[in-house]
Amino acid sequence: MSTVVFYEKPGCGNNTKQKVWLAASGHTVLAKNLLTEKWTAERLSAFFGELPVAKWFNPAAPKVKSGEIDPETFDTQSALALMLVEPILIRRPLMDVEGVLRVGFDAKAVDAWIGLNDSQPKEEPCPICNRSEPCPAPSAAP
Repeated sequence: MSTVVFYEKPGCGNNTKQKVWLAASGHTVLAKNLLTEKWTAERLSAFFGELPVAKWFNPAAPKVKSGEIDPETFDTQSALALMLVEPILIRRPLMDVEGVLRVGFDAKAVDAWIGLNDSQPKEEPCPICNRSEPCPAPSAAP
């Protein structure tokens, strides 16, 4: 099994569930506080890989939820600069397994990467309401 360096927001319910699931799957989880970690643009950007910049942002961050920050309007440099100042905006968790870096907890992708047991659903929890299954599609207006 793997040792997962897991950068989280302490107290986040979803991050807690994810750590428990990783541990129950036989992984060693080394939790670190994403908000107090000493990030550099280079180090942080390595976690994002080929993801579009808008996917780097935590959709549940207060400034994103309120519309004060629109992730779609950022380029690489401006997003990194803002996240270094306001790490609450970083999508989480950030995970490092033997130098392989990932952002977010897509259960199917994590299962394919390092393996997960079947004790949790294979869907990423909703970042808005924290449900373990995807939110239903909005109904069409009459």
